Amino acid sequence: MEPIEYLWQDRKRHFGLPLSFTRYFLSGDRLFCETGLLNLKAEEVLLYRVQDLELTMTLGQRMFGVGTVCVHSSDKSSPHMDLKNVKNPRQVKELIHQSVEEAKDRRRMRTTELLSQDDGPDYHDGDDGGDLD
Repeated sequence: MEPIEYLWQDRKRHFGLPLSFTRYFLSGDRLFCETGLLNLKAEEVLLYRVQDLELTMTLGQRMFGVGTVCVHSSDKSSPHMDLKNVKNPRQVKELIHQSVEEAKDRRRMRTTELLSQDDGPDYHDGDDGGDLD
């Protein structure tokens, strides 16, 4: 068994410094969150299950150059994973987004977006539906 190659890793930061026992890792197919020192809790989300990404940066976070990337997924055990106080949060969000798209492409998983009637093709033949001649 070969070791996992990580595309990105960081720790939860306090005042911009990595003084935490919460670690985040991104591989080609999974996102990991490990918390704890003596008792370790490890969560992971398969990237192809990610449905949405959200970025929040409070004033305090912006002052220290950190932010929170919220990952919403269809994973039953971790439907919502927050990567709190990570450095360069915009770049992290974009890296996760690109990795999610690649994971979905590898699995040939694409969801079709529902089109509203206004977005669909116009089949109107010029008749306004008035009286029939």
